Amino acid sequence: MVRLVLISDTHNRHGDLELPAGDVLVHAGDATGRGTLPECAAFLAWLGAQPHPHKVLIAGNHDFLAEREPQRFRALVPPGVVYLEDESAAVAGLTFWGSPITPWFFDWAFNRQRGAEIAVHWARIPQGCDVLVTHGPPYGILDRTTRGDYAGCEELRRRVDVVAPKLHVFGHIHEARGVLQQGGTTFVNACVLDAEYRLASEPVVVDL
Repeated sequence: MVRLVLISDTHNRHGDLELPAGDVLVHAGDATGRGTLPECAAFLAWLGAQPHPHKVLIAGNHDFLAEREPQRFRALVPPGVVYLEDESAAVAGLTFWGSPITPWFFDWAFNRQRGAEIAVHWARIPQGCDVLVTHGPPYGILDRTTRGDYAGCEELRRRVDVVAPKLHVFGHIHEARGVLQQGGTTFVNACVLDAEYRLASEPVVVDL
């Protein structure tokens, strides 16, 4: 059994979190407010100092440094942290695949147009993926906004239905935070901040 501790959308509030023990700490993006170098450096130093034996990280639409200066961002990633950008890694005996990509929204980082453009990214999700980590949710799953819209990605949902990972972790839509079991997959919207950017939720723990 592998215990995963899941968080997302900490937006510089990482220092206020109380993290439970576990084997793998997963952060599903939006660690910062604007993705500045000082913000990213502070967050990554904190992440690297956590006691979990393994850490897995993706960027989010607020984490601009990771998109604009990817080499500089990767140089800040400390030992023991696996940073994924449309790629796989074996961690604690599980196959992870992670991506920061989200549907286009006000020209934030890692935005792609819905349809064929974004589908190119999801086609890279491999069969046999145990843990899928994306910043945004699939359409219709823990993606409903306060206005009642479903903000998730339709193309991601199609690919997830095919790959059927054991666990799909994401964030992005703060107010839709929660856990859902569907079709053999555990879906977790792991946002810790609410729609008003207040610290409102604890990390989610999942055993695989």
